[in-house]
Amino acid sequence: MSGRVIALGEVMLRLTPPQGERFFQSPHLEPSFGGGESNTAAFLARMGLDVSFVTALPDNAIGDACIEFFRGHGVDTSLIRRQGERLGTYFVEFGAGQRPTRVVYDRAHSAIAEAAADHFDWEAVFAGAGWFHITGITPAISRSGADLALAAVRAAHARQVPISCDTSYRQKLWHYGKAPIEVMPGLAESVQMLFANEEDCDQTYGVRLAPEDAAGMDVAARNRRIGEKMFARFPNLRYLVFTHREGVGARQTRWGASVYNGEAYLSSARYPISHIVDRLGGGDALAAGLIYGLLTGMSDQQALDFGAAAACLKHSIARDINLVTRAEIEKLVAGDASGRVQR
Repeated sequence: MSGRVIALGEVMLRLTPPQGERFFQSPHLEPSFGGGESNTAAFLARMGLDVSFVTALPDNAIGDACIEFFRGHGVDTSLIRRQGERLGTYFVEFGAGQRPTRVVYDRAHSAIAEAAADHFDWEAVFAGAGWFHITGITPAISRSGADLALAAVRAAHARQVPISCDTSYRQKLWHYGKAPIEVMPGLAESVQMLFANEEDCDQTYGVRLAPEDAAGMDVAARNRRIGEKMFARFPNLRYLVFTHREGVGARQTRWGASVYNGEAYLSSARYPISHIVDRLGGGDALAAGLIYGLLTGMSDQQALDFGAAAACLKHSIARDINLVTRAEIEKLVAGDASGRVQR
């Protein structure tokens, strides 16, 4: 690997009632920190890569605690700006059976939502950078967030830094007058690795299959054809990543991923996951695993298998950040899914 991994986005305070409880059923809420880009950054740092996180945090005790939290995971926080009035917050109520998990956001006017592109020194941010990761969450939170995300992507592209973007559509966030399709294609034009399922490609990037083209196709054939159309639409694209979730209630799913790389359509194993501990951060673990695999010299198939296994194991970890090791991931990739006690 050559160069630092840079991730930019919002980190939030997460508040969660005890497992099985509704919001404020009891007076207890467990605090932690998390967010799409920061989850990816923390996992990559824990895996031994040189990682810097870029955001804005209020200059108060909560912002201090957030910085110390990510430093504890090995993330460089020197590029974080201290400005603004508040840290965004989100509440998570875990579902069970047929009752789904619920997320409630309280992030309007957060420090990063009100940060401007010229608040950051892009020369300093991308000095020595070897990869840049962002999601569609930052462009969703505010008009200035969209401008900030686009400026960051353009700055990375101008310096020939590879870029990954997880579309991460959040219906509850796009409320400032712009639709995703008005913003996200501008980012995707510079991206090498894009995470987007068929619905994202259609509604966010305006790329879809005509009914006559899709007739009789299975999922793999559809995704490959979508990949071909996305590559034609976005010439810098090198990887289009699809996630596959087959939910069976709130605590069970089947998980897998696939990649179209311009030549081949590659698929990972599909993992049956029961007794989910925490599904938040699964997509971030996939992104981190793929990035890690490619930056450490794995083939495309190996990186996909590594990322999918990392995401599978994240479902067994409480809170946002994936705490599994490379050895645990490689063991699952090799086929050991027994879950037996290790003595």
